[in-house]
Amino acid sequence: MPSTNKGQMEDEITKAIIQWEKEYNGRGPTEAKTDILRNMAIVTLRGVLSQAEQHLARDKEGMALIKKLRQQLVEQGRSELEEIVWRITGAPVVSLHTDISTKSGERIIVFVLDREI
Repeated sequence: MPSTNKGQMEDEITKAIIQWEKEYNGRGPTEAKTDILRNMAIVTLRGVLSQAEQHLARDKEGMALIKKLRQQLVEQGRSELEEIVWRITGAPVVSLHTDISTKSGERIIVFVLDREI
């Protein structure tokens, strides 16, 4: 059942994605925020890199490896992530886009929904 208030939906998505990160990756972000804009839920996660990943990110090969691994992890958990957003917003997810900065340790996940919220 979708929440009625956009702010509530944003908070619920943020909490659910943090929980997913903790369960799926073994640790959560240091900061997280969700913004719903038109037909998109934009999740910003900060502090997502582990100590080992921060060390790996010191060269181009390591950066590429982290990006590839994190992309694969999201792809494998995609159905769970889409379910979270659908359950909270009541809108099916049409597409999911994500990237991670190996410099800042920030990840962005954009969920494109089938309608405006």
